[in-house]
Amino acid sequence: MDNTREQGLWKRGVLWLLLLGPLFFASYGFANWLTGQRDDVGSLVFAWEPQIPLWPWTIVPYWSIDLLYGLSFLLPACRREMDRHALRLLAAQVICVACFLLWPLRFTFERPPLDGAFGLMFDVLMGFDKPFNQAPSLHITLLVIIWAMFANHTRGPFWRGLLHGWMALIGISVLTTWQHHFIDLPTGALAGFFCLWLLPLQGATPLTQMRLTSDPRRWRLALRYGLGATLCAVLALKLGGAWLWLFWPTVALAMVALNYLSFGAAGFQKQADGRLSPAATALLAPYLLGAWINSRLWTYRQPMPSQVVEGIHLGRLPTTGELGSHAAMVDLCAELPLLRTPSAYCSLPSLDLVTPDALTCQRAAEAIERLRHEGPLLVCCALGYSRSATAVAAWLLHSGRCQSVESAVELIRQARPQVVLGPQHLAALQGMLVASPTLEVAHAG
Repeated sequence: MDNTREQGLWKRGVLWLLLLGPLFFASYGFANWLTGQRDDVGSLVFAWEPQIPLWPWTIVPYWSIDLLYGLSFLLPACRREMDRHALRLLAAQVICVACFLLWPLRFTFERPPLDGAFGLMFDVLMGFDKPFNQAPSLHITLLVIIWAMFANHTRGPFWRGLLHGWMALIGISVLTTWQHHFIDLPTGALAGFFCLWLLPLQGATPLTQMRLTSDPRRWRLALRYGLGATLCAVLALKLGGAWLWLFWPTVALAMVALNYLSFGAAGFQKQADGRLSPAATALLAPYLLGAWINSRLWTYRQPMPSQVVEGIHLGRLPTTGELGSHAAMVDLCAELPLLRTPSAYCSLPSLDLVTPDALTCQRAAEAIERLRHEGPLLVCCALGYSRSATAVAAWLLHSGRCQSVESAVELIRQARPQVVLGPQHLAALQGMLVASPTLEVAHAG
């Protein structure tokens, strides 16, 4: 556990509990009552679900989430973490209850009478929890948020193993207590990860990054991804069954469309260690898989980086095995993670197929100049053909190795003929020169 907590933080946690507790029971109870008055509540049950066993003892882990909900407020180390955690739980409540009211579903299995302590626990549960309001499972949504908080503050392999095992058992228990149908689990997990993405513990929330773009290129890309999301959703609704998994790529493509339309590269939540946040990884997984495959298909004939000048290499985002002898890296890729980075690493996330602006060019040039002294340096993006090539061109101008945009681009094309640098890239580089008329001159030798 973290021993550097702010003093008196428990009082703030108690205040949040006093707010969220009554809100939970009031909103959930209201949704249950209102849905119970309706006669058009359907269900979504897969043919194999009657084979799920009823394990009465799993009511214990099922109930334990209530205790963990309260204990989770003892873990945050600062006010910001406490508030973000509480807001995540609040967002979960709002999202799930809204779904219950808009698209109510009913649990259809009849649980046989149960005796003993487990039977008593079921009786108490059913006094409040009715067989309505299934997807997304609020139980699973809250589990994702609480699990993330405990994982952030649990140390040591034994305790972490115990934590993950118990949390996984809670997740399974929603099925083995016959409280939820299967569709409720993945939808609840998506809702939970969305709350984590929306309210990260570090950095700004995506909501603060919302700026409707004026770039026609980004609008066109947002439209394409939006159409892809719509197609996946239509297929899922029309075909049903296993096709319902298409709602996952629906969510992923819709979020990518919003990144191009508004959130920008920050929506991918690439962190300082080269990885995407766990929430972004889970939500965008179908897109990330497609983007990785696409990057390998485009570059399979030239997987290795190209040396532009001595010590500066240009290439695609490397795998762990391809990192080789590079001691430093400047990474322009927003949408793909790195599993391992060199000790000298700088991430400047930029959207794919979008020209980096003059400020990004300047920052990339400065990062390359700063890190090249650490040893062989790799400048990369998904393919190593555009964003990273623009960054290297910016450095060639910044360092004085090239005196014009045209000569910098020509030098890069000689080293890596596949680069794609069009008029917009040249304009961005020229804009960097205009914005920084007194560039450092650091000619080799």
